[in-house]
This record gives sequence, structure tokens and C-alpha cells, in this order.
Amino acid sequence: MNNERVALAQELHDGIAQELVALGFSIDQAISVSQEPEVKSSLRAIRFATTELIETVRGQMHRLRSDVPLEDETVEVDTMHELLRIVQEVLRNIEKHADAKTIRIEIHDDGKGGVQQKENSYGIRGIQERVAKINGEIRIDSTSEGTTIGVIIPLDR
Repeated sequence: MNNERVALAQELHDGIAQELVALGFSIDQAISVSQEPEVKSSLRAIRFATTELIETVRGQMHRLRSDVPLEDETVEVDTMHELLRIVQEVLRNIEKHADAKTIRIEIHDDGKGGVQQKENSYGIRGIQERVAKINGEIRIDSTSEGTTIGVIIPLDR
């Protein structure tokens, strides 16, 4: 087994993984002393996300310690996953560095269009609810030449 892979797995275990576990314990402590139901609910959501992240890091540590190749030229790139990570990093950088008052996001595709609210389908409704929750505005323009979804979100906190 590659010594660099083992060393990286050890660093993940002794660093990030342990810090995440400690963070989880801190969140558990905050939940136990909180008297506010809304705060407890938010803390529980954060705790679940932290637990998922711990499991992800553990999975990566196990993968590093296995003989599974880290990169395989035949593996296809998950474009949607990569786009999600790109947007996530852009938004994180805006939050951290831009001192912006609003964020405008616009996504346009050249698909067949036809976006509409459908019975027993909650994708568009869920987007609209999330935008409303953060006091944003949403615009959807869908024609046979494609769809544009634009969102403007105020950052005044």
C-alpha cells in the first residue's frame, strides 16, 4: 500500500475527522442546554449534517487505505456534482470576501422549455419556497428555446 495514501488517511483521521467529532459533541451539548425549540431544531439539523460529513470523511479515509485507485481515467465526471461545487465555492467566496448587498443568480439552458408547476411535483415549488424564506425574488422564463431561472437574494443580515 502507498505510504503517501496511508499518511494522508492518518492526517484526515487525526485532524479533520477528530475536529468534526469534537464539533458534534459541542453541538450535542448546545442542544442539551438549549431551552428554545427553534434553536434545538436548528442545532439538530446542524448535528445531522455534521454526522453526514464525518461519515464522508471516514469513507474517504477507508478508500485511501484500500487498493482502489484514486483516479481512474475511465470514470465519467459527474457534471452536476462539479457544477454544484463550483456554485457553492463562488457563494462561499461572496459571503466571505465581497461585502455584497445582494446576490443575483441566473441559470439558462437551451433545452425544450415547458417549466411549469406540476401536480405532485415539488421541485419548482420548493425553489420558490426557499427563495421566499430568504426574502428573495425569483423569475422563471421558459420557452421552446430553453429556460432561464433568475434569483435575486438580499444579503442584509
